[in-house]
Amino acid sequence: MKFSQRMGLAPVNSVIQTEGMSEELQNSLWNVLDIHIWSSRGFLNPVSHIRNAEIYTFSRKLWFGYFKKPLDSIPEYEFQIMDEIRGHFFSRIWHEVFDFIEFVLSIDGRPALSRDINSVLEAELSGYRVIDGLVTPISEEVERESLEEALGPGPFDGVETHLKQALMHLSNRDHPDFRNSIKESISAVESLACTLTSNSKATLGDALKVLERENQLHGALKQGFSALYGYTSDADGIRHRILEGSTIDANDAKYFLVSCAAFINYLKAKHAKAT
Repeated sequence: MKFSQRMGLAPVNSVIQTEGMSEELQNSLWNVLDIHIWSSRGFLNPVSHIRNAEIYTFSRKLWFGYFKKPLDSIPEYEFQIMDEIRGHFFSRIWHEVFDFIEFVLSIDGRPALSRDINSVLEAELSGYRVIDGLVTPISEEVERESLEEALGPGPFDGVETHLKQALMHLSNRDHPDFRNSIKESISAVESLACTLTSNSKATLGDALKVLERENQLHGALKQGFSALYGYTSDADGIRHRILEGSTIDANDAKYFLVSCAAFINYLKAKHAKAT
């Protein structure tokens, strides 16, 4: 917080940006791209033709996969390429800026780039964070860290697959699928529990009972988790009725995703300690 804001001489912006993007946020995102890509790779060179292999490859990927323009329309000079990219970036509305950010991250997935983008998103009170290369409607750092931990490399491939699908369904700005996001989040927990019990055909309820019996899960926590997510022994249980409802929204999907990720991290930690 600035001095003038701490002293009450200037207003403090406390509104989370979820359906828009301030000029300050857009400028800051551009500056991160400038530091990590434009300046460092020579896009701002005012005189030379395209000689830099990195710029050549990056530009072709951008023109082919994002702009959807003919490759022979790529400007001859590096600074001209930069002018076109800059003009596009600053003429987009907020969600299109995030589309561009995601595509750049698909080309350049360096952790430092995602880290600095997230730092800007946090500083400018954006309701989004980059997780696994996707701009996701997560505003709290503890939620982001929990998701990244659950998505981390390990022996539980099924868990990672389900969580990534849940994240993709939630993060799809054109056609979000909140029901399937919830289903995938729950399936991630089920996959891990079944793996830990060495029974791929067990229901989540069965798996949780085994974990409780093996002292990897406290009984009260097992009951709370089962009740919270509506798991029962029959196919017509609460879980299905919830997902068939018409009131599922982004808040529901986000809650399930974050909660399931946290529970997955808990089970992983308990399993690691037991073994």
